[in-house]
Amino acid sequence: MAEYDLIIIGGGPAGLAAAVSARKNGIDKILILERDNELGGILNQCIHNGFGLHTFHEELTGPEYAARFISQVKELEIPYKLHTMVLDIFALGEGSEKTVTAMNREDGLMRLTATAVILAMGCRERPRGALNIPGYRPAGIYSAGTAQRLVNMEGFMPGKEIVILGSGDIGLIMARRMTLEGAKVKVVAELMPYSGGLQRNIVQCLDDFGIPLKLSTTVVDIDGRERVRGVTLAKVDENRKPVPGTEEYIPCDTLLLSVGLIPENELSGKLGVAMAPVTSGPSVNESLETSTPGVFACGNVLHVHDLVDYVSEEAEKAGKYAAQYIRGGQTAANDGRPVSLLARNGVRYTVPQEIRPSHMEDTLTVRFRVGDVYKNCYIGVYVNDRQIARLKKNKLAPGEMEQVIIKKSDLLSVQAPETITIQVERGEANGNA
Repeated sequence: MAEYDLIIIGGGPAGLAAAVSARKNGIDKILILERDNELGGILNQCIHNGFGLHTFHEELTGPEYAARFISQVKELEIPYKLHTMVLDIFALGEGSEKTVTAMNREDGLMRLTATAVILAMGCRERPRGALNIPGYRPAGIYSAGTAQRLVNMEGFMPGKEIVILGSGDIGLIMARRMTLEGAKVKVVAELMPYSGGLQRNIVQCLDDFGIPLKLSTTVVDIDGRERVRGVTLAKVDENRKPVPGTEEYIPCDTLLLSVGLIPENELSGKLGVAMAPVTSGPSVNESLETSTPGVFACGNVLHVHDLVDYVSEEAEKAGKYAAQYIRGGQTAANDGRPVSLLARNGVRYTVPQEIRPSHMEDTLTVRFRVGDVYKNCYIGVYVNDRQIARLKKNKLAPGEMEQVIIKKSDLLSVQAPETITIQVERGEANGNA
């Protein structure tokens, strides 16, 4: 049984940045496990630019961004195994070693032990079955991510006349990509009354190419048995139910689904870590440590990010905190009363979900998303009932991840802090929270 200080599950942007950080913080015996045939994760199929502005202060494509971290991993001689599927993780108790069961062709079934584990498995697209669209299941229906891989890595065009359901960032980017490859993107339909993507992607991928975006609209029927021949769209009411009489038939040969991403957390569930119901990722503290001591999480397995730069920043911290855990043994999970972070009044969730003041650095970045579109509003931050920050926001939208900085001095200035509340204040909602 091979023994390591740290095992990182996932060789995408989060896993790579975490590994580099842990090595720079003095950890030698590190192993990255990646199920794909190369490091880099989803970035390998994201050939558009726009990555790296925060991290490297220049605009890179996805493969270029990944290459920067892959080079660091190789320069630091951090070992990794490709084509390796992790089957299970378990820990016997607090402070115990973690056992990772994995398999690949060369090594067969492996049992590896580590003092600490970082979960960096990324996220996956929601399955079509969750949409309950009536009709047959003909050829020509793809998730937007699958279409992106086919076009950018396999050189295969899924179709010529495209309808896209869902306005997440991958769907918006694929609307532009398919147009540049000569296809006709007829419409992007979005169930919600607002887009789920970044505003810059709406402008650069739809507006600049004259592609219509229809909000509060969904697919109610798919025409075709062997191959998609068209789809029927309909407007939806405030309860997301189709409105009779609003149906519109759109001829097409391909339907792309961009209906959201969810953290890849089957392994987290097997391990038994506490999960956050809104993000579908692990609940973590200020050190990005899960409810299982010595198991950390970062990147899209924790919550879906909008910028890979934020993934790298978060993963760098996870690597540093994992190194501290390894050097100092188990962290004192019961060292002082933890302070709970509460999402209220339009804020859907926060990451982290709790803070141990004694483990906190001078400042802590708390990231969150709102549940609606708000204009001319404020973000209020409270410790117990005392306001410690009020930030003016011209606009808040679900597609844009927000953040606030919590100062340790502000937290400890309140006697017996129990909760930190983050909420939207004095904002006009232009939709449904």
